[in-house]
Amino acid sequence: MLAEQGQDRLTMDALAERAGLGKGTVFRRFGTRAGIFQALLDDDEPAFQQRVLSGPPPLGPGAAPLERLIAYGRARAGFMVGRREIARAALDGSQPIPVGRRAPMSQIHIRVLLGQLSLDGVDLDMLTVQLAAALDGPVLLYLSSDELTDAVDELEQRIGQAWQDLVERVCRP
Repeated sequence: MLAEQGQDRLTMDALAERAGLGKGTVFRRFGTRAGIFQALLDDDEPAFQQRVLSGPPPLGPGAAPLERLIAYGRARAGFMVGRREIARAALDGSQPIPVGRRAPMSQIHIRVLLGQLSLDGVDLDMLTVQLAAALDGPVLLYLSSDELTDAVDELEQRIGQAWQDLVERVCRP
């Protein structure tokens, strides 16, 4: 349906009709229209996590913690920018601030990598929250809005470079 009509035209009614289900069934499963799109993002998440947990370095194990942290941010930015239309549609105004779902795996992975670095006197838990927020969906979606650029590859590179600049400066010994 998305390929045929685009995310702007997908409705709970249309999905229920296409699936041969009652609208109530669709609402119980997804809750809201945004829930449909969150489910689509969630479907892609395990493959991304697998690359992080067991893929080749520097994203996967085997590289230095700083290299992995940089690679993770670049890959996460690419993941979100590449799915920006679905991710925008997954935002639900009824959610508490910050809007959107932060992948819990992001915070855990960032915290583990920060713990492997020599960052004396740093509150690693708060730094983790702040770095994870830099990769949070709404931030990346804002940065990938059509108003800022139409060149997705260039934007992904810019976000990745900004992440690398941030991490290298913050994690400087």
